[in-house]
Formats: sequence, C-alpha cells, structure tokens
Amino acid sequence: MAFNIRIVSTYPPRRCGIGTFSRDLANALELFTGEIGHIRVAAIDNHHGPYHIPVDLVIRQYEPTSWQYAIRDIIARAREGTNPTVVLLQHEYGLDPDENGNDCRGTNFVNMTRAFRDKGITSLVYLHTVLDQPDEYQRQTIIDLARYSDGLIVTTECAIDILESDLYGIEHVKLKHIDHGIRMSHSSQYDRLAIKTELGLKDTFLATTLGLLSPGKGIPYGIRGYGKFINESLTEKQRRQSLYLIAGQCHPEFVKTEGRVPYRQFMAEIETALQKANVRWCRVADLAQVDIFDNDIVFLDTFLDEAALLKLYSATNVMVLPYLNMEQMSSGILADTVGSGRAAIATKFRYACELIHSNKSCPPGLIIGRFARGILVDPGEPSIEQIAQALDYLAFNKSKRLRMEKQAHQRGHQMRWDNSAWALIQHVEFVMDEKEIVTGRGVEFKREKESVFQRKSKRATV
Repeated sequence: MAFNIRIVSTYPPRRCGIGTFSRDLANALELFTGEIGHIRVAAIDNHHGPYHIPVDLVIRQYEPTSWQYAIRDIIARAREGTNPTVVLLQHEYGLDPDENGNDCRGTNFVNMTRAFRDKGITSLVYLHTVLDQPDEYQRQTIIDLARYSDGLIVTTECAIDILESDLYGIEHVKLKHIDHGIRMSHSSQYDRLAIKTELGLKDTFLATTLGLLSPGKGIPYGIRGYGKFINESLTEKQRRQSLYLIAGQCHPEFVKTEGRVPYRQFMAEIETALQKANVRWCRVADLAQVDIFDNDIVFLDTFLDEAALLKLYSATNVMVLPYLNMEQMSSGILADTVGSGRAAIATKFRYACELIHSNKSCPPGLIIGRFARGILVDPGEPSIEQIAQALDYLAFNKSKRLRMEKQAHQRGHQMRWDNSAWALIQHVEFVMDEKEIVTGRGVEFKREKESVFQRKSKRATV
C-alpha cells in the first residue's frame, strides 16, 4: 500500500543543514513511486522564502498560532487523501521556540506528535541532537516525543545507547538507526585532477573545511593547526603547493544574533588565529580572483550551492573538521566526505567516532586507526598540534591516505541517499503493520509478586 509523506522541517532556500537534509531525503523518496504517493513539506520559516513545491505549508517559527494552524492543516489534508499520511518531523531544539520567543524552550514538536497520535496519523521523529547531559526540559522533550510519536530515528548507533539508558529510558522498539544519506557515492563522477585543473589547483595538496561557518566549527584551531603544519613540515616550494581552503559563508542566523556582536567576536578570533598561525591568506568570492600559490589559506566567502560543493569534495585531499561540540550526532559535511571517498581529520564528536573509527575506543590524543576512514583529534587547544601531525601524516604517506579513501568509499557506498530512503520506507511499513496487529490472543499478566526468574532474566540480559 502506498502512503503519502509529510515532512516538517526547515527547507531551502533557508540555509540550514536540516533543511538540506530534508530536501535530499525528499528527492530520494521520490524515486520509489510504488511505495510513495506524494511528498509535501511544512517549512519552518524565519523570513527565508519564497518556497516552491514540495513546500505547500509555511510555519512561521516564532508565531505560536502558525504552529497551531499547521497542526490543524496537516490533519485536515491527511483526512482528504486516499493514501495514509506519514509525518516525518525533523527535530532540533533550536527550531522550537516557546510562546514568548525563547529559543530551545518550546513544545511545538511535542504538541504536533500528540495531536497526530490522537487523530491516528503515523508520525516519526528524526532527532538531530541527542544530548547525554540534557537539562530537564531537553530530557523531557525527547521522552515526550517518544511517547506520542510512533518512533524516533537517529543517524548514529551510539544515540540509541544513550536513548535506551536510564537517562531517557526509551524502549528499544521505539528507536531506529538509519544512515545519514550522502549526495554522491564516489568522486569518480568528478575526476579529481580535472576539477583541480578547472579550479586552478593542479598539483596542489588541498585541505578543505566546507559549509556554513559558526563558532562551533572550531575554524581558529584548524587555521592554527594548518599554520603549524606548513611552517614545521614543508619547504617553501612545498608550501606553495599546499592550500587550506575554507569555503562557505557564516551561518546567516548567527550573523544576525544580538546585533552582530557574536559575529564580530568570531571574526576577531579568526583574525587572531591567522596572526598566530603566521600564514599568508586572503578572502575572495571566486577562486579565479586570486593567485592560489601566493597564499597558504584562502577563504572562499560565498554560499556553496550543490554543484560547487560536489566539486570541492572531489578536489579535496583532506577534509578538516575541528568541531567543538563532542555530542554532535550528525554532520552532512562528514557524511558527504566519506561518500566522496575522501579522508577526514575530525575532532572526536560522536558522529566522527562512529563514522571514521567505527565506534572503537577513543583515548586522548591523535588516533590513526589501522582500518579507519580518517584521523581523530581532540577538540580545542590540543587539536592544533594534532591537526598539524595529522596533515603531516597524510601529506607524506600517500599510500596510507589512499587506503583511507578506499575505506571511506566502501562505507559511503552503503550511505547513498537511495539506500537511506529505502531503509526509511521499510521502517515505515513495519511501523504501520505493527499498528494493525490485533492483540488479545492470550491473557496479559501483570506482575504481582517478585519471582526468582525475574532476577535471573535481568542478569541474563546483555
């Protein structure tokens, strides 16, 4: 039986990683015409429109009445369709303000799942943040989402361990791991040498950091680590053949906050890092505007569309991800790096530990796993020395770098968006079938006295 999909999320043209995730998921689901009727999006908006199909409903993020209208509208449209509707909510605390406009304090997602449950509409919630040290609001939000929805979906297996722990106490049957999809299964569709030649980067060892910039991305540490690498490991000739490309604009939501004061502080931190790194650098809107070989670091200050991103993934030799939030459960940039068959140097945030190092033990210090898809480093100040060491290792051990690329490609092949979309469809069908199962074939006992077998069962459970 076919079913319709309703996605509740940010969506392009809003520049947001979750919006990009939802767009790519919607595009992949469209391929399965036998299982999917139509796909529509309720876009969580903060003055970023106009929107086009599949967006047919706009939720004004800071207007409580807009959320309430959206609930009623989604329910009404679900009743009109001949196919059952499945709602996919993309939850992120930062998208959920309370009625007074306070960020990260709302109950809009919880209210939605409760309303859909009451009307018999299947809903699943993608969790883009799972905290292992939540405050009471954050903890209760996840518990309520699990209670009222038909299940929670996460892109990392370690998130399931956290959600099943005593901290949240969510039943395993309510949890599902589905890979974060990737936009390309291998860079063979973009020849690295050809792309480098096109970009004026032929014969260059290229390190990159891509995506929307913000303080949490750890850019100053990447800059200082790269500066240490080129000053201590490279000759002047080699230095001219190496480049660190930081491509992407600052996140527009961050730029506007608090009268741009945090943005100015962030830019000052980058200026300080550049001085300490002792590097030559420039900021351009187009790589054609600069002589690459006269600079160590180039900031490509432009919004990266799909075509530009795919080219830069293909051209890169090493992706540098010095993120500061070690609880981060997802990263589209890291997923696409692995999908492109490229090695990454990343701090030990949860998604990196799982995707690069297969959730093996991560003690302090630089980690070069024998079968890893990149190199892991500690966050913050220690990352400077470790990023330099990792760059040195990858630059002067080409065969080992290429082995990491091969291992990344093997994992990335499993993460293609069509595979992730198919896994979601199968899960939806399972959830809908479970709801149809008739219970009551046997008496249901409630424990009224303690049993020795109860204690034995607990000890036997692993």
